[in-house]
Amino acid sequence: MAPARLSNSLLGVFRAPSLRPAAAWRQKCCYHSYEYSQPPPFPPAESAILSAAISHVPNYGFTADALKLGARDAGYLDVSTNLLPRGVFDLVNFHLVTQRLALKDSVQFPTEGEQGKTPGVGAKVRTLTLARLRANEPVIHRWQEALAIMAQPTYVPASLAELARLADEIWFLAGDKSVDSSWYTKRASLSAIYSATEVFMTQDTSKDYMETEQFLDARLEDITKVGGFLGALSEWADYTAHSAVNVLRSKGMRI
Repeated sequence: MAPARLSNSLLGVFRAPSLRPAAAWRQKCCYHSYEYSQPPPFPPAESAILSAAISHVPNYGFTADALKLGARDAGYLDVSTNLLPRGVFDLVNFHLVTQRLALKDSVQFPTEGEQGKTPGVGAKVRTLTLARLRANEPVIHRWQEALAIMAQPTYVPASLAELARLADEIWFLAGDKSVDSSWYTKRASLSAIYSATEVFMTQDTSKDYMETEQFLDARLEDITKVGGFLGALSEWADYTAHSAVNVLRSKGMRI
């Protein structure tokens, strides 16, 4: 599939949910790790293998080799990676889910009555989004591989669902209590902005990723501008499409 066609396909997947009412999005995507008692996100064996495999990603990437090394570290045979039906995507998804769940503990805000001024919802959204982006730093040089995996048609729905959960979690942790139609708009916009900034970060060579921080601030300002949402979305779709094509070509496919 050509990059442009793949990009249009991904953009179509993003646009489709925009036809749903906010209530439908909320019923499907609303998830907060500490609001209700939740079971562990992964079965014990899978969690052991994946958590060990993540430590090998900086050197081996999001690959079957990293999974096999993780299985060995966790005390399992290499064949135990068959417990992971989606292979390397399960490794990518493990990183996404665990880093989303970690936000509630890694970012703390002062409460009413504590010394200092309590930041507003917008400032909290920025802080939480930046914290989640910085959680990618140990694997950022491998994140283009992850983007290419997520852009494969089989995994696009699951990738978008997790992105929606992240946006929902950030707004919830920021204290957003809107119940009107802006509930959906805020989450859809933040999903696009986060994705675009994540893509930008894979190419950022500035010290301490300061240019990524500046890029995020600029995109957050675009939330209220017409076209900002679709512009960021198109940028993400184009980049992930090209990443997927390049990875597939590196595997010998003629596309």
